[in-house]
Amino acid sequence: MSPGVVGADVDRVALVVFAALFLVVTVIGFMAARWRRAADLMHLDEWGLGGRSFGTFITWFLLGGDLYTAYTFIAVPALVFGAGAIGFFAVPYTVIVYPIIFVFLPRLWSVSHRHGYVTPADFVRGRWDSRALALAVAVTGILATMPYIALQLVGIQVVLETMGLGGDLPLIVAFAILAAYTYSSGLRAPALIAFVKDGLIYLVIAVAIIYIPTQIGGWGHIFAAASKHLASVNPKTHKPFGSLAIAPAGRWAYGSLALGSALALFMYPHCVTAVLSTKDRNVVRRNAAMLPAYSLVLGLIALLGYMAVAAGVKPAGGNAQLAVPELFHTMFPSWFAGVAYAAVGIGALVPAAIMAIAAANLFTRNVYREFIRPAATSAEEAHVSKVVSLVVKFGALVFVLGLDKSFAINLQLLGGIWILQTFPAIVFGLYTRWFHRHALLTAWAVAMIYGTRVAYGVPVPGKLHSHFGGPTAMVGLVHSKVYIALTAFVINVALAVVLTLVFRALRLPSGTDQTVDGDYLADVGDVAVGELPGLADEQAPPPAAAATSPDRSPA
Repeated sequence: MSPGVVGADVDRVALVVFAALFLVVTVIGFMAARWRRAADLMHLDEWGLGGRSFGTFITWFLLGGDLYTAYTFIAVPALVFGAGAIGFFAVPYTVIVYPIIFVFLPRLWSVSHRHGYVTPADFVRGRWDSRALALAVAVTGILATMPYIALQLVGIQVVLETMGLGGDLPLIVAFAILAAYTYSSGLRAPALIAFVKDGLIYLVIAVAIIYIPTQIGGWGHIFAAASKHLASVNPKTHKPFGSLAIAPAGRWAYGSLALGSALALFMYPHCVTAVLSTKDRNVVRRNAAMLPAYSLVLGLIALLGYMAVAAGVKPAGGNAQLAVPELFHTMFPSWFAGVAYAAVGIGALVPAAIMAIAAANLFTRNVYREFIRPAATSAEEAHVSKVVSLVVKFGALVFVLGLDKSFAINLQLLGGIWILQTFPAIVFGLYTRWFHRHALLTAWAVAMIYGTRVAYGVPVPGKLHSHFGGPTAMVGLVHSKVYIALTAFVINVALAVVLTLVFRALRLPSGTDQTVDGDYLADVGDVAVGELPGLADEQAPPPAAAATSPDRSPA
């Protein structure tokens, strides 16, 4: 077993194994620039989208590495450890999301490849003819990505702490290395590293789910111990910690967290980036059909929270995020604990890289090029994205230092409150142009203000006068707590509908749609699809047919 008390001494064996695997992925990250080598990486289609050439196999690992993050390996079991069944909302959420994206993501892929869109805000700009709405989508994407990257930082931090490496320096070094190979190789780096990451995760979970129960009395004892612990009173809140089953009072919170998270997931710019990197629309569909297999693994990962309770894990300082790393420390030999730590650490690095790239692309295309330097060349765009990707990574530290991390999952759920408000402009826009652009913008602003204000007013349990302490708040209509993101989304859609009727009655201009019906069904081999990396610096103008009625909707 791993020696000593967690944090008292450095676990040298685990650290050596962790460092060796970290070194391997670092080398892979820098070598990725030569993998599927492009004629010129100084182009956003190459640096930021991997040449738009990834097939089903690569995309499976890329999306797996992109979607299943430190949120999965640290935050979800930490919530199960601390609060019980509510943490399992992540399982139905990942079941719900894939049928949804199977329907709309191929349409986004097609229109983006036809017009050379790199970001969701590019599509919004072309579809709604609104610079302000596109800017709103871009800024929201960057803002929502910051706490998500911060969650990856928390994942790496707790692993380092468990091995006995305290302080900020090891974390800074790890992210500096991440920043360097992301800057050098772009999206190819996390795509290649994702193979190692997923392999390690599968190995660790398979061993944990079989080996650990045999050491602590079996599954019967695990659930009995968890039930007893969750029924006991939390001294901070003077209420039970949680329960093994969702109580009637918590059903709205559970259901709304699952539904709201599912609707929000593929609004995140890093998820869209992974989708747009694929070579044809059928790759998107095949992965939407196959990715639910990850949900089984997610359910097993969540059970680690109950295992930690049964194993008697007492996280230092009451920090639930340490539950899984300390479980590995307690139950595994040092060498395999090092493998497990590496799986979690690399599992945080891959999505952090993709998130930084996606946020940088948003800034470059929808802020820098749109408002600062419209005549920017492709090389200049790529250079700006590289620099901004560095800024975004270290900007995420603000969230890590400024917010309570007792439940790091709140970092991701906070981002979900914001990013879900871009759903109407993006997803509704893939099917209809009935909504008015000014109505969408106004409704977005109201929902953002409402969601942020309500989230700010939620205290951290047991800490008076604290803020951003949870993702749910009371809603009078159902007399229960509901995910703030979903409440804000309902307000967003309702207001957009009402204001559209008003603005149409006032005959306010609704702009010109740059897209046509066929754009949403286009595939490789059609006109202007599959030739994007070789385009000139300026975007190719849309087909003549694009100058259609501003109210035209795709088939």
